[in-house]
Amino acid sequence: MPDKKGTGLLMVWADVPADKEDDFNAWYNEEHIPELLALPGVLNAARYEAVKSGPKHLACYELESVAAVETEAFKNRPRSDWAQRASAPAIATTLISNVYQMIHPTELTPAIAGSDMAPALQIGRMDVGPENEDEWNRWYSGIYVPNYEKVPGVIRGRRYKSVRGTPMYATVYEFEHELVSESDEWDRQRDIDPSTERIRPMMTHAPGSPGVWKKTFQI
Repeated sequence: MPDKKGTGLLMVWADVPADKEDDFNAWYNEEHIPELLALPGVLNAARYEAVKSGPKHLACYELESVAAVETEAFKNRPRSDWAQRASAPAIATTLISNVYQMIHPTELTPAIAGSDMAPALQIGRMDVGPENEDEWNRWYSGIYVPNYEKVPGVIRGRRYKSVRGTPMYATVYEFEHELVSESDEWDRQRDIDPSTERIRPMMTHAPGSPGVWKKTFQI
């Protein structure tokens, strides 16, 4: 069975004017998602809408590797009249388009590669100072994410480093539903390790981070 996840991720967030949303959603679902899924190295895709924070619209593309966005087919694909009228670059009031390389886990396991797009995502986007980067990364990958993965409803957590866009790091938790991080167990795990109180303040979150998005469309 073909892989559904790889080591790269393309995430595109957008807010669009309310009077253009119907056309935007139709273009995304009927033309754009099928177009990108036909390109080499694009393994899977889904669209999400914010239930906590924003921007409202999120398109998440699982890539075999970050090289998928550097192919001629990806970079030079034609833009239809519909795309020129309704796409995020044409109408968005907020637009974030980032490409990420997976850093945690360090290898793509069969379980990850074979898993489908999650029903909900919690995503944090953050920076950390270079003087704290090594310690912070060890804590995040070795303590913080594994503790949250113990919470009922958490499918997994993956961490990424940006190769296009800011901030530098992103953490993507895959959830069975959009209320997982509202649970008492999530709160308990948040501060369960004594090192967290000292290390967590080393990072600076982007505006609106972390946010939660619920899946709305997948082919």
